[in-house]
Amino acid sequence: MNLKGSTTIALCVMALSLISVSSIQQDVFAEMMGMSLTAEAAEGSDTILIRGQTASQVTDITFTVTSPDGFNRLAVDQITPDANGKFSTEFKLSSLWKQNGFYTITAMQSVHNNSLYTMTVEVEIINEMTTETLVTESNLETGIFVPELEQLTRKGLTMRANAMEGSTTIGITGHSDRTNIDITLKVVAPNGNVVSVEQITPNLEGEFAKDITTGGPLWSQDGVYTVTAQQGESSDHKVSIEVEIVDGVVIPEFGAIAALILAVAIISIIAVSAKSRLSIMPRY
Repeated sequence: MNLKGSTTIALCVMALSLISVSSIQQDVFAEMMGMSLTAEAAEGSDTILIRGQTASQVTDITFTVTSPDGFNRLAVDQITPDANGKFSTEFKLSSLWKQNGFYTITAMQSVHNNSLYTMTVEVEIINEMTTETLVTESNLETGIFVPELEQLTRKGLTMRANAMEGSTTIGITGHSDRTNIDITLKVVAPNGNVVSVEQITPNLEGEFAKDITTGGPLWSQDGVYTVTAQQGESSDHKVSIEVEIVDGVVIPEFGAIAALILAVAIISIIAVSAKSRLSIMPRY
């Protein structure tokens, strides 16, 4: 095989490797794991609303309600999540809910009798009526399609970023366990100047989304821009993401998986090229 043919093969190997990077990134970072569970009730109501999301859409969720003393199981329900893993149900209070205190609502998914996800929330009942409640427990983790744009997750408020290299649009999505407070989205340039400030209202499920457009005089400085979402004054409801911008467009860096595959491709080129050079050396 001549040098030209070897180089062509090596370049093909590198191209296939880079294609594999894109595929692996999507498979790994699009993955979702865990469950979230929210209980909501109005003051003096006889109804508890339950909603949430799970990573497993093919397994039914079993709900149980346990009395404050832990000895009595007052209600049981079973539902199937939708295609996006979302679910909702409600519990009506009855004469069985006589004890004052915190009732435990447990959501469980099992596969072949093995527990997959289990999540619990508590609702306080006084004189057979609910107190005002909006509580969420979650270990739900959702990957992002561009791993180079950092995803920071804290209890209470989550935020994710999605963008392609060379893009002028950064897609921001997230979730909050507070649905009645607006979220302030602020972008700060590398020199500390505020690029933009906007208010976002989460929907009834606590989800929010916003597209940030880069470019223009406010984005003229190259470097790392900080996107911060804050809801109220609590530190649990403040998250930030850093995005590198050069010439007004997104410049993500290679992630660990991409770097590894790229290194293998480069080594393959060097090895094939070295072998080709040896094969064309004159023999004496």
